[in-house]
Amino acid sequence: MQVLGLIGASGTGKSHRASLVAIERGYEAIVDDGLLIKEGKILAGQSAKRAASKIQAIRRAIFTDSGHAREVRETISRHHISHLLVLGTSRSMVSRICAVLELPEPIEWIRIEQLANPAQIRLARQMRTQHGRHVIPAPTVEVRKTFSGYLVDPLHFIMRNNKAPHGKDQMVIEKSVVRPTWSYLGRFTVDDTVIADIASRAAAGVSGVAGIRRAGVESWQPGVRITLELSVVFGSHIPTLLEAVRRRVETIVEQMTALKVLTVVAVVRRVVPVDDRGSRVSG
Repeated sequence: MQVLGLIGASGTGKSHRASLVAIERGYEAIVDDGLLIKEGKILAGQSAKRAASKIQAIRRAIFTDSGHAREVRETISRHHISHLLVLGTSRSMVSRICAVLELPEPIEWIRIEQLANPAQIRLARQMRTQHGRHVIPAPTVEVRKTFSGYLVDPLHFIMRNNKAPHGKDQMVIEKSVVRPTWSYLGRFTVDDTVIADIASRAAAGVSGVAGIRRAGVESWQPGVRITLELSVVFGSHIPTLLEAVRRRVETIVEQMTALKVLTVVAVVRRVVPVDDRGSRVSG
């Protein structure tokens, strides 16, 4: 196992540049703010950016919870990660993370000042302090899985890749921008009745659905669970119809609310003739 340490003060752009450093140095995985990320996929951990306060965020970033640390340690071993980039605000922080995760000390240290000029660092600080924007070095589709109810935006970066085949000398790296809970643009909430109404309208748009008899929503920290009771048109192929409802409801609710849809359970309660459409009821 070889470890590379990337250090710099909070808000100076370490996470923004982590993917570039990992690719250029041939490091396959990154430990950043409590997450283990490999090739753009979040493998394990709990993001410090989901913590309720700055103090909790720091504790999560340095793996003070034994279960959190064990999960990341075991995942590193299971995936046979041999080159790991570890981010921190100082050498002592990175060393502490390495000790908790049972990793060797970094063989090399990189400071953010080696990667970004003063103007770039000032801009990064401004985005952090004035806009509450934090970068996670993973694609948005990955980040949204664990950031239900948070504003998550994609951030694309183009870099030259001299090793790319067929003369393709550029590659696009996607990162994500989030607003943590303790930022003034943090988590937002959507009332369950609103979610139920969105889900009902989405389901009603599927061909073969005659009406929505009931829509229920259960909200959990990771996301929402939606239950629908439907009236369907006689002659509809029920399995195909229910799968279409599930996909459409999941897509539309996630697009409109940024909430993660954990499950959509659709049940047929009534079959009606083609010319007898039931009323659409949500709640």
